[in-house]
Amino acid sequence: MKYFWCILILLAFSCKVPPQAFTFKVMAWNILHGGNDIHNGSTHVIEIIKNIDPDIILMVETYGSGKKIADSLGYHFHLIAPKGTALDDKRINLSIMSKFPFGKRIDTEYPFYLGGREVVINNQTIRLFSNWFHYLPWDDAPETMGMTSKELLIWEQTGPKYEMIQKVLPYLKEYTSQTDAIPMIFGGDLNTPSHLDWGENTKSLHNGLVVPWYATKVLEDMGLVDTYRTLNPDPITHPGITWDTKGKEDEHRIDYIYYKGGMLNAVKSESYKAFLGDTLKINANKIPYPSDHGFVVTTFQLKK
Repeated sequence: MKYFWCILILLAFSCKVPPQAFTFKVMAWNILHGGNDIHNGSTHVIEIIKNIDPDIILMVETYGSGKKIADSLGYHFHLIAPKGTALDDKRINLSIMSKFPFGKRIDTEYPFYLGGREVVINNQTIRLFSNWFHYLPWDDAPETMGMTSKELLIWEQTGPKYEMIQKVLPYLKEYTSQTDAIPMIFGGDLNTPSHLDWGENTKSLHNGLVVPWYATKVLEDMGLVDTYRTLNPDPITHPGITWDTKGKEDEHRIDYIYYKGGMLNAVKSESYKAFLGDTLKINANKIPYPSDHGFVVTTFQLKK
């Protein structure tokens, strides 16, 4: 009988329950001029972040407010700027906030529109990048410009947005090539519609046009995955609008979270939007909205 109990004990120790995958949440948000375009705007930024409770924030238009926001919420703060820059410098665009400890800096020659930081999550290093691209060339409704798909792609390459992309491509190619060892998450304000929202299934919305917009297609070609559209594949039922102007017809999804790396898996992605100064409802709370951009929140699973 004692041998029977010994066998049971041995089986109990050998049949371990597999560990649960570790999950964390990333938010990408352009807060508009440091959140200061409405009364107590930065306070409302803090309220919204507190209600969303992300683990990481990829912030655009930080402009001096980031350190205050991070400190009030207990996040580590990284300003994407040359070493020694004052953390409340009102000229600096991009920043990253994290509940997880930071690792190495990821500096580029173009910190106004791309930079990053490594973080350590559950003993795994992940590279985070915050991003902003210029909005030009821009049209509220490109499908009404009287151009073919090919002509729209030529038009897309006529302004500073395309020039910025060319400058940061070497960095993106370098880091996407290393994601087997170190996964990466890239997010922010691309100021462009997505080719995934201008396909065959949305021709009726775009005057019969299918447009493989370069600014997002080039990211996909490097293996970066658009989390929102991958997890919400129908642009008609889930448009994910993050840009709209009251009184105008200019709805677009222009804010994104991408990732690449076999150790990561995006499991949920949502977008939120309200007009500047209107009320955003989160968790039954009504908060004055401080930005002209919506934001994206993606939950990731870190595989063992």
